[in-house]
Amino acid sequence: MKKKKPVILICMLILAGAFAAPAQDQMESTEEEQVFVPLVTTEPLQYTVEAGDTLMGIARKAYGESSGWRAIYQENRDQLEQAGGLKEGLVITLPVRPQESSTTASASAAIRPQSGNTPFARADTTVQQRLESSLAELNALREKIVMEKIPLSRKLRDLEDHLIEVRREYQQTSRLLDSRTLDLSNLRSEIKSRRDEKNYLSNLLNEYIRNFESRLHIAELHRYADKLEAAKLAPENSNLSDLEIYRTQADLVAISLDRLDDALGGTRFKGAAVDSHGSVKQGSFVLLGPAALFRSEDGESVGTAEQRLGSLEPTVIGFEKPADAKAAADLVLSASGQFPLDPTLGNAHKIEATKQTLWEHISKGGVVMAPILGLAAAALLVALYKWIQLARLRKPSEEHIRVLLNAVAEHDREKAAEEAAAIGGPAGEMLVIGVGHIKEPRELIEEVMYEKMLSTRLKLQSFLPFIAITASSAPLLGLLGTVTGIINTFKLITVFGSGDVKTLSGGISEALVTTEFGLIVAIPSLLIHAFLSRKARGVTDQMEKAAVTFMNQLSKTPYKHTKGAA
Repeated sequence: MKKKKPVILICMLILAGAFAAPAQDQMESTEEEQVFVPLVTTEPLQYTVEAGDTLMGIARKAYGESSGWRAIYQENRDQLEQAGGLKEGLVITLPVRPQESSTTASASAAIRPQSGNTPFARADTTVQQRLESSLAELNALREKIVMEKIPLSRKLRDLEDHLIEVRREYQQTSRLLDSRTLDLSNLRSEIKSRRDEKNYLSNLLNEYIRNFESRLHIAELHRYADKLEAAKLAPENSNLSDLEIYRTQADLVAISLDRLDDALGGTRFKGAAVDSHGSVKQGSFVLLGPAALFRSEDGESVGTAEQRLGSLEPTVIGFEKPADAKAAADLVLSASGQFPLDPTLGNAHKIEATKQTLWEHISKGGVVMAPILGLAAAALLVALYKWIQLARLRKPSEEHIRVLLNAVAEHDREKAAEEAAAIGGPAGEMLVIGVGHIKEPRELIEEVMYEKMLSTRLKLQSFLPFIAITASSAPLLGLLGTVTGIINTFKLITVFGSGDVKTLSGGISEALVTTEFGLIVAIPSLLIHAFLSRKARGVTDQMEKAAVTFMNQLSKTPYKHTKGAA
């Protein structure tokens, strides 16, 4: 099969040459008769485009072949793009024919076979014609591509410009959106800051209103009651806007500033107060700083206006001196004069009201005060009795004891008995007993003297334990009163609650007063017991000292013992 293909191809070429020979001969004769003269030889030429011209056609006119269209396009590219392609009347430049094109044409002419009537020559001519036709079609297609490329390039450039413009608009829109977003964020922050400021101002105004109300004088409460009520209820009124609420509260602030100006120079206004009899009377107030005066319309009640616990109305406290009352009445009537000022602002009256008599103070302690006061009275009587008893006892004199010892040393019994009796007191009585048994054994003398000292000690210490018992039991009785007072207080809390402190004062007073008096009784009783015990112990110590001195002297100069001696 591979060997048959060249034979078939040769036969087809022979047949094609046979059929095409007459036409080829005619074309060659025509070409031999026409001599082609190119338009462009050595210098560029200006050419005006005619109707139906193409770049290949212009190249054939200029150079004798269509392959020169590329040089024409490159030379006039910008002009063609601006004109939108070949237009009739457009003047273009035809450049000098490129050397490679002429060389290619010469080579084509050189390799072109000589005309002849051989089958191979005819086949070659046919193939050459087809080749030129294909090349012409290719050139036409390229020219079409070039012609379509220019508007497409322009359209592409327009689209690119539009894309750039769209991108620019997108970037501007993005920047605008970012700016708007930032502005919105700043606006939200500003709104939040303003809301915080609004809440702060609202809280500040509410706090100011509360403080303003608490610092008003009791006489001014009715004067500013309406404005205060409106300012306090404004934040809770949902029908009011924020501006209206602020205006209502700002009005109260303005009123408070006006009040400060009035208070510095004094102001007078109408009002009502409670007199000393409990009657509410209409009259006029004069307010100067924190002090206020009141005078009723009938002139019967004149005094300072103060607040009493549990009362919402000002109470009139009268003046003790008539001159002060007259000055206050004149000041209220004429709005000028002397102002009788209480520097304590009513505290002196309150302190005076708390004063009470001793019996009133004791009666607040309740029934437990009876045994406490009974013990106190008994201990006081015992202490007086023991103090008088101990004060009347004579102390042994050093001179008399020395004389007694000298008599004992001289064995002068009568003189010793006289000196012992002269000493007096418990010590003298003990020495008298010792001298009476001076001739007895030492042990017997010591026993009789010690017996006398014991009897004296018991006599001196009598009733002293009662004072000690009083000192120890009085605080316990006070503690008992404290417990009963607290119990009564809790009973009152159960009945009346813990809102009114005044109702609880009875039980608290009982608890504190009983403890107070228990300590008042116990502390002096303890001190008195210690004093009297020390004084009684001193007497017994003196007796013991005198006895030891007597026995020592008796040991130095002993008597001759006699049996049966009294």
